[in-house]
Amino acid sequence: MGRTVPTFTNIIDTELASWSKYRRGLHKKDQEVFDDIFRAAKKHLAENFYAMRTIPFESIMMSIMVEQGKIIRELQGSVEQLQEKMSRRDAKKTEVAE
Repeated sequence: MGRTVPTFTNIIDTELASWSKYRRGLHKKDQEVFDDIFRAAKKHLAENFYAMRTIPFESIMMSIMVEQGKIIRELQGSVEQLQEKMSRRDAKKTEVAE
């Protein structure tokens, strides 16, 4: 019989379990962030299973970085929109003042 390959969900769960003492040492708010980070890794199960790196934690970290990169990109877009609104508002104030 062949060897059973664990699902990447099992791999992530095992990795998460290995960090349980670290998680327990965190403040409650930090524990929530920690949990969110590992949830981000589960958004890329198929990609991680496909890549099946020798060290699974590499794939987990890459998934986390991809999700954080998406959040950063979204936040940058929001900041740019707010800057544009402020610039337009300031331009209107200048026009009115003149």
